[in-house]
Amino acid sequence: MPTRYVALALGIALIAGIIALGMHELDASLLATDSLLFGTIEIDGSSTVFPITQAVAEEFRKVHPNVQVPVGVSGTGGGFKRFVVGETQISNASRSIKPIEIAAAAENGVEFIEIAVGFDGLSIITNPANDFLECLTTNELRAIWEPGSEVNRWSDVRDGLPNSEFRLYGPDTDSGTFDYFTESIMHLEDASRSDYSASADDNVLIRGVGGDKNALGYFGYAFYSSSREKLNLIAVDSGSGRIYPSSETINDSTYSPLSRPMFIYVNIAALKRVEVMEFLTFYLDNATTLVREVGYVPLPEAMYQEGRALVSSSTGPLN
Repeated sequence: MPTRYVALALGIALIAGIIALGMHELDASLLATDSLLFGTIEIDGSSTVFPITQAVAEEFRKVHPNVQVPVGVSGTGGGFKRFVVGETQISNASRSIKPIEIAAAAENGVEFIEIAVGFDGLSIITNPANDFLECLTTNELRAIWEPGSEVNRWSDVRDGLPNSEFRLYGPDTDSGTFDYFTESIMHLEDASRSDYSASADDNVLIRGVGGDKNALGYFGYAFYSSSREKLNLIAVDSGSGRIYPSSETINDSTYSPLSRPMFIYVNIAALKRVEVMEFLTFYLDNATTLVREVGYVPLPEAMYQEGRALVSSSTGPLN
């Protein structure tokens, strides 16, 4: 018999014994948690989606303290490398899975479902000491970041800007944020100059931009929101005037083309495990609150309901 069911039987017997002894009032802490559920749910992937999934994991473990939920941050691409060979049950992703990754999953017998969990807006950031740049057009962003770019000074970007050199900060090539930015701005996958300070850790990028008065970088909106006192947010003009990312402009996609959905990918075989099903149910039931709490934009409730229906339709007999 699986360990989790042995624990369940013992737990039921314990509660029955307490009642039989005439203890009419159980401790509230016993009722507030389900210590009878055990297991480990391995999650890896996007640093952008990490704050959401980490917040869910922390809240979930308050209810199910014996379920371990380690959440890695190896980037969307790095997470998929583990997911498609069956090393993880859930993969955080700030872009859709690529055909080559789908093929790798199929080759390894990994079937999966995609669930949208929130909206993000890639944020263009400078140091707070920068008092001369308020907006960049998508054409200017392309000129700065395209492969082989020789735009290295502010004055190269636009007449009237200072003649000082800037330094660039951005996600590494395993990042879904990198993929989305290059496809949205360069209109070509993986097309980017390489002479910039790259990191899979958004907090490293925040420290870099925050400590360099000539810095220019990009990363997810929640990371800007959590450190806005250390950073300067730049508007983007894609042809309809300058637009800053905000909950409203990300939600209605007027912050274009840098608004995007965020996903989790779930190994269908893992849905046979009770703790994984409980975690996903908890995730989708609490997503609206926790997505907003960490600084992103929640989906309409109907989309979370679609996620619940997808999980339910993909579930086999529970182990």
